Amino acid sequence: MRIIRMSAAVHHQAPSDEWAEHARSTLAAEGVRTGGARRAVIDLLSTQECCLSAQETWERLRKRRHSASLASVYRAVELLSDVGLLKRVDVGGGVARYERALPGGEHHHHVVCDSCGEITAFEDRALEDAIDGVAGRLDHRVAAHEVVIHGTCPSCSG
Repeated sequence: MRIIRMSAAVHHQAPSDEWAEHARSTLAAEGVRTGGARRAVIDLLSTQECCLSAQETWERLRKRRHSASLASVYRAVELLSDVGLLKRVDVGGGVARYERALPGGEHHHHVVCDSCGEITAFEDRALEDAIDGVAGRLDHRVAAHEVVIHGTCPSCSG
């Protein structure tokens, strides 16, 4: 899987150190220590622009020469998800991926190439406005939404 970032609108992601500090203070408020694998996972995910699986997170930690076990990474990702610091992103393929849940609710969506598996993150103000319009017409208050577009990337369509 190759992740590329593009933006149809201004990128509003919180700085990585802001999310990492938020994650540490949230865990402290929950009475959870942030040593070892948890700290490493937080530090790694704070630098990521898009979603990663627990396996991919572990592989990137190994490249950084961190000794966290795969089981510890899975437990850390599960805990961070359970307390609302990570959100699960389903882009298909049967693999759970996770990305930072930002305190202000900022988010992006994903385009997945069904040929090579490339995942492209994007933001689009017109799409957000359309979703708000649909919610209004349906008389619903939208708490969250996720958009995943599947197709073929420029490299594969050839």
